Amino acid sequence: MTPMAVTLTEAAARHVTRYLAKRGKGVGVRLGVKTTGCSGLAYKLEYADDIAPEDRVFEGHGVKVLVDPKSLPYIDGTELDFVREGLNEGFKFRNPHEKDRCGCGESFRI
Repeated sequence: MTPMAVTLTEAAARHVTRYLAKRGKGVGVRLGVKTTGCSGLAYKLEYADDIAPEDRVFEGHGVKVLVDPKSLPYIDGTELDFVREGLNEGFKFRNPHEKDRCGCGESFRI
């Protein structure tokens, strides 16, 4: 069985590092899923100030990604990227388990 992992691109790591420096605190980002939307699940991404005892910690390009054990099966193998498309910029999730995404882009199905 392959070990579970969540990764992030250099672009995502650069963005997180810059933001944490501007913020003046934080240990990394917390990635999870919540039940919502038309397709069932939505990504939850927030800056984390501490690591909970149950968190799984993944590290890439010097940035920690914290994932709670309940979310991990849904996002195992996900790559977190930071992209600019025209005037928009933001995080993009590349999840190999994602089967379908709702039209509004807010939620996904596994």
